[in-house]
Amino acid sequence: MMKRFVFALIAFSLAGQLWGQEKIKWHTLNEAIEKNSVEPRKFMIDVYTDWCGWCKRMDATTFSNEEIAKYVNANFYAVKFNAEMKDSLTIGQQTYYFVPNGRRGYHEVAAILTKGRLAYPTIVYLDERLRHLKVDPGYKTAEQLQAALVYYYKEKYKDDQNDTSGM
Repeated sequence: MMKRFVFALIAFSLAGQLWGQEKIKWHTLNEAIEKNSVEPRKFMIDVYTDWCGWCKRMDATTFSNEEIAKYVNANFYAVKFNAEMKDSLTIGQQTYYFVPNGRRGYHEVAAILTKGRLAYPTIVYLDERLRHLKVDPGYKTAEQLQAALVYYYKEKYKDDQNDTSGM
């Protein structure tokens, strides 16, 4: 009886820790753009598809990492964008649509975000003015993503642009 009680206590304790874990606050693209007009931040956009195994793995590992979640939530607008979304999307005065292509297709916004390189998963970094900083295709570990997040948040790319040491 005591063993069951101790086991149940440990199980509830672990469940409580998991429920309390910080998660990335994902936004729609329009929500993030609206929030950005009030409080400017950079964007981290996860361009994914429902069938992509590596996308699901990133959700289960990289994006569920509590340190990643804390950093993203504090410094970026995180957007999940389904590259095969069928609904039209209006941003400002422009409406974008799904484009049928073979057995699947793609959303025009996904093509714009990835600069036409439709590979999944792809993380797109935008600055506060919605200008592309980087289109970064492929699965990322938490360590790889953390390094990229710090690089873009701390604007280290500006140092690289000013480096005139040559190649």
